[in-house]
Parts: sequence; structure tokens; C-alpha cells
Amino acid sequence: MKLSQWAKRNNYTYRGAFNVFKRGMIPNSRQLPTGTIIIDDPPKEIRPEFNVVYARVSSSENKDNLKSQAIRVSQFCNARGWVVHSVVTECASGLNDSRPKLQKILQEKKATRIIVEHKDRLTRFGFEYIKTLFDGEIVVINEVSDEQSDLMQDFTSLVTSFCARIYGCRRSKRKTEQLIKELETKE
Repeated sequence: MKLSQWAKRNNYTYRGAFNVFKRGMIPNSRQLPTGTIIIDDPPKEIRPEFNVVYARVSSSENKDNLKSQAIRVSQFCNARGWVVHSVVTECASGLNDSRPKLQKILQEKKATRIIVEHKDRLTRFGFEYIKTLFDGEIVVINEVSDEQSDLMQDFTSLVTSFCARIYGCRRSKRKTEQLIKELETKE
């Protein structure tokens, strides 16, 4: 990349970046005979392949589906010739962010590829954020190819999310009322 691009990427003015270059403090930098300053990107660290199959269901009633989902995704990997290094199954809502097993996969930075059956098995919302921030590849086996179907899935997820929040509020209100009653009876 050119020095001007490097300067923008690293929050320098061009002149400041030029001064840093002249002091020899930019690794992998060189000046061409034309005067253009080029900074070569450092070679990417090659990580060994580590494939993670991620399967999720939203309730414990669907545990049988969880096992069969993991098997189907593992079979897909085997058909592609990918070695499955880890199978992670989780029973949690796709609407909230408190899924410890998924968070562990993302924090460890060990996985180079996460394979899921459907996009919503990974997350209901924010899939593109995870895909952008994950330093590897996310493979979705059954991609939605129809834009209308994808829109309907998003709409259904949105309605489900708000319903869950409403019922959660009701549940917490009932718990609060129950605690108040218990405290009043103890007095």
C-alpha cells in the first residue's frame, strides 16, 4: 500500500507518516526509484485449520433436534473433506447475546471456520457483524436465496424478540409481586 493509505489507516497525516518513514520506523517499507513509498503488508500468520460445528436450539424440548442438527452439519463437513475438530451444541435463545459456548468460540480465536446449518442457528440478529469481526470463515449450509423469504424470517425474528421481551417483563413483574408478598408475610 502507498504511504498515504498507511497514514490514513494509522491516523497520521501524510507529513507525519513521511517523517516516521524517514526515521526507519515503518516495518516492511521501501521507496521506489520513482519516489513512491510502499509499505508491504506483513505476511499473514498462517493458523492451522480448526473447524467448529455449531448447533443451537432455543429450548430443551428440542434436544433431539440438536443432536440431529449437529450430525447433519458434521456430515456436510465430511462430504466437503473438512475435518471436524469440535462440535459445539448449545440450548439457548438466538435472540439474546448470553450464549457462553458461542462466546467462547469467538474469544478463543482458535477456530478458522464455523459451520452452521442455518444463519439463525448462529444468531437471529447481527449475523453480518459476527461475520465481519470473526477472523475466519463462517459457512451457512442452507442459505436463504429468496429475498422475500429472508425478509419474512427477519420479520418473524423481530416479532418473536418483542414477544419474548413482553413475556419476560410480565414474568419479572410476577416474580417481583411474589417477593413483595413473601416479605410482607414474614413481617
